[in-house]
Amino acid sequence: MADPIERPDHAFPEAQREGLYRAIFERRDVRAQFRSDPIPPEVLARLLEAAHHAPSVGFMQPWDFLLIDDRAVRSRVHAIFERENAKAAEAHSGERGVLYRRLKLEGILESPLNLCITCDRSRGGEHVLGRQSIVEMDLFSTCLAVQNLWLAARAEGIGVGWVSILDQDELAEVLGLPESVYPLAYLCLGYVDEFLDRPELARAGWRQRLPLAERVHGNGWGQAADAPALFEALSARESER
Repeated sequence: MADPIERPDHAFPEAQREGLYRAIFERRDVRAQFRSDPIPPEVLARLLEAAHHAPSVGFMQPWDFLLIDDRAVRSRVHAIFERENAKAAEAHSGERGVLYRRLKLEGILESPLNLCITCDRSRGGEHVLGRQSIVEMDLFSTCLAVQNLWLAARAEGIGVGWVSILDQDELAEVLGLPESVYPLAYLCLGYVDEFLDRPELARAGWRQRLPLAERVHGNGWGQAADAPALFEALSARESER
C-alpha cells in the first residue's frame, strides 16, 4: 500500500484561530458606548494597513480613507443624518415607530474619530481585470476593506459604527469628493466602555439572527443540501452559543 500523501498544514495555531473567530463573533456596530480617548497613531496605522490589505478584483484597490476629526465637518454630516433619520422614521408606525425612534443609530459627534472609506470607481482604468461582467466589483472590494478594518478594530478593543442613514450626494459634497469617488462607508471609531454581548438591534427586539441551517441550500435555490454531517455540526455550534 502506498504511503498516504502528506499535505502541508497551513492552518493557524489553535489560539490564533480562536482569536480570529472571536473577533468575528464579538464584532459589534457601535453607536452609544464611545469614550473620548484618542486612538494612538500606531494603532490607527495598523487598522488602515489591515483595510488596505483587503482583496480587490483586478488588484485595483479602489479605496481611500478620509480621517475626519474636525468638529465643523462632523456637525455638517450629523445634520444630514438628522434629516435622513427623520424621513426614515416616517416609514414606521405604531409600536415599531416608537421603537425606531428610541434606537441610537450613530455616534458621529460622540466618537473621537470619523472615517469615510471611499470607492474610486475610475481606478484601474476602463478595463479592470475581472470586472468586465460585474461592474460593481469595485464596490464589493471596498466592502472587504471595511470588514478588514472592522475585525482588526475589534481585536484592538476599538468600536466601529457604520452610519448608513445619510444622503450620499450630500455627504460627497461635504467631503469634497471627486465625481468618480463614492462615499461607501461612513464610520465612527473609538474605544468603548463595553462591547455588547449581542448586536444592539437584537437586544432592542428589532430583529434576531436568522437560523444558519435554514439559509443553506444544495445545488440550487430552495433545494435541500445532502450534508447531514454539516447540519449536525451547525446544530452543535448553535447550541454552544
